[in-house]
Amino acid sequence: MANILFVCTGNAARSVMAVTMLRHLQPRLYVRGAGTFSIPGLPMSQRTRAALSKMNLSDPHHRSHQLESQDCDWADLVVVFESEHVQYIRRNHPEVSPITGTLPRLAKYLKAADLDLPSRVAGLELAESEIGSWEEVQDPAGGDQDVFDVCAREINDYVSTLAETLNGS
Repeated sequence: MANILFVCTGNAARSVMAVTMLRHLQPRLYVRGAGTFSIPGLPMSQRTRAALSKMNLSDPHHRSHQLESQDCDWADLVVVFESEHVQYIRRNHPEVSPITGTLPRLAKYLKAADLDLPSRVAGLELAESEIGSWEEVQDPAGGDQDVFDVCAREINDYVSTLAETLNGS
């Protein structure tokens, strides 16, 4: 089974939403979250909790986690939400650059096939890819509840597509 790591900035909104959604859709996968600039041990934001609740999802045990080398060693796929996250990984954890892609890119290009997940990910050449503006999932931090709800729906669409691709991984 695949180890999927979602990484956003604070590990309080986008990665929390994605982890919770993928765990719900693919309970057999191992899924974790982390942040590039996280304060460890904090619960998810109240607006994240409310957005997930509207989708009948929750993770009452979530506590924020700063991305560490051990997380990278564990991961088969690192899923991020914007170009700054890709750049952070390339600078601080270059060893996982080949398995790091944005959620929109992975939802669009990582296809289900007879090949195993590492082979499919390698075929995307993620370490060399330029990140387009279409690949950003806007950070809802600082926004009203409506902004969090829209972000959750966007992430859910991408995660649902990715879950289908990861089915059987």
